[in-house]
Amino acid sequence: MVKDRKSARRRARYRIRKRIHGSPERPRVAVFRSLNHLYMQAIDDSSGTTLACASSLGPQLRKKLKGGGSVKAASEVGALMAKKLQEKGLERIVFDRGGFIYHGRVKAAAEAMRKAGISF
Repeated sequence: MVKDRKSARRRARYRIRKRIHGSPERPRVAVFRSLNHLYMQAIDDSSGTTLACASSLGPQLRKKLKGGGSVKAASEVGALMAKKLQEKGLERIVFDRGGFIYHGRVKAAAEAMRKAGISF
């Protein structure tokens, strides 16, 4: 039995991570959603390196956004992440929602990446 939301998310994250794996050609894009911000990073699991990252705290979006905890901010982070991936020549990814429900800010970030031309 799951005692709290944190441990439930941890168990879901492990279930997801068993099935997905990032490679240099198709990195895993991990999402972390805190109360006030959203963070994304593209990870090559075979070498354990981060290829690109974007967040609502970054200098590109900090001035543009009023706050980082909104669906609008998540869309901006997703679009920025897509731009960074395309600059590195990556068009395909594996999306890792990190145990969070695919709804709200997580969904907005994913849809913004799809709209920018990233496929997953």
